[in-house]
Amino acid sequence: MKTYVLQEPIFQTLADFARKQESECYVVGGYVRDLVLGRPNKDIDILVIGGGIDFARAFGASLPGKPYVTVYKNYGTARLPYQDFELEFVGARKESYRSDSRNPLVEDGTLEDDLNRRDFTINAMAIQLYPEFGKLSDLHNGMQDLEARRLVTPLEPNITFSDDPLRMMRAVRFASQLQFDIDPATLAAISANADRLSIISRERISDELNKIILSKKPSIGFRLLFDTKLLHQFFPDMVALHGVQTIHGRSHKDNFYHTLQVLDNIALYTDDLWVRWSAILHDIAKPQTQRYEEGHGWTFHGHEDLGARMVPRIFRELKLPLNEKMRLVQKLVKLHLRPIALTKSVVTDSAVRRLIFEVGEDIDNLMTLCKADITSKNESKVRLYRKNFIILEGKVQEVAESDRLRMWQPPVGGQEIMDYFGIPAGKEVGIIKNEIRQAILDGIIENEREQALKLMIEKGQKLGLTRKV
Repeated sequence: MKTYVLQEPIFQTLADFARKQESECYVVGGYVRDLVLGRPNKDIDILVIGGGIDFARAFGASLPGKPYVTVYKNYGTARLPYQDFELEFVGARKESYRSDSRNPLVEDGTLEDDLNRRDFTINAMAIQLYPEFGKLSDLHNGMQDLEARRLVTPLEPNITFSDDPLRMMRAVRFASQLQFDIDPATLAAISANADRLSIISRERISDELNKIILSKKPSIGFRLLFDTKLLHQFFPDMVALHGVQTIHGRSHKDNFYHTLQVLDNIALYTDDLWVRWSAILHDIAKPQTQRYEEGHGWTFHGHEDLGARMVPRIFRELKLPLNEKMRLVQKLVKLHLRPIALTKSVVTDSAVRRLIFEVGEDIDNLMTLCKADITSKNESKVRLYRKNFIILEGKVQEVAESDRLRMWQPPVGGQEIMDYFGIPAGKEVGIIKNEIRQAILDGIIENEREQALKLMIEKGQKLGLTRKV
């Protein structure tokens, strides 16, 4: 019999309470997996033979401060916070499914029934708290699969995935997060059941997709999504990036795999989900803008503008937030070519100021995206681009700090112009505001109030305006 040492005091507290209640209970699922892998996990699933909700209520009532127990009757679970942990209690159960829903018909079951219903063998292990503290139950050789870094379903995979198609997305997510291989039979079953994903809500799909995007090397997950045709079910715009056309012996790069490279690159620099989304969508409009020009080759003119216009629709279809997060992605997609263009010529302070003014507080995110977008099979070309980009990064930092442009607001606003000259909103106000902005961006005056006021008066006088008495 293999036993595990559960060092966190919460487990002994649970075991002592289970003994008083004479309730057989276990730690199950992801916590056991992560314990073996040495990964931190603050979510603990507790399996109670005979019912978890009453056990959870009684356990919560026994704790200092009597933490609130949240009950989910439809799922037969209860949740309560304890110290740094989130405990979820459930009774042992077995499940059966209808073909048109991933919501199971549930009835009481045994420990074996409960482990059988789990998605993968690495999540189908249990460590007993009472009556035999620390005893491991591993009915499906999950420990062996953990050691082999392999994802396998406990039962026949076609049944597992047909019953609950979201498990296919979870397989890809675990493969990406843990960098595990998916067992060949399990992988084949995902491909065979890919169209079953249609019964899953976009919200649940996108939740798993975002976890894939946040993994250390997201391309692992996206390659699996593409190869199994899961991606085709919910993100056809990204699938359309795949493929290469050749005319007169000239080919363009495969924009799907280029996108994956940019995504992996940006994952080295940031954990921000939405900046990573900008990497996914930065070239999303290339299929629609792709043209072959004689004597020049392949072009994708305007793909950044069209791509930015596509962002709201894609976010709406994937049930992603239509708020400032979406607008950040849209801005980065629209402007992602601007910094690269600056590296191809002598960088002037004026050009850098204009970039910072347009991007504002998101300049660091834009520079991160552009740095990630430096890819080529020609290593010498990559080295040159990176060298020039480092120079540009330094220039942006220097100008942003010296000119205080990160959160730039004109030192003189439209209302002040109207009040000074006693004029209503109109053409003259716009002209003066633009003259002040251009003078600051061109370095003619500093981003400073007194200089801006002086210029405002000069430009007003040229327009025939005088100060209101």
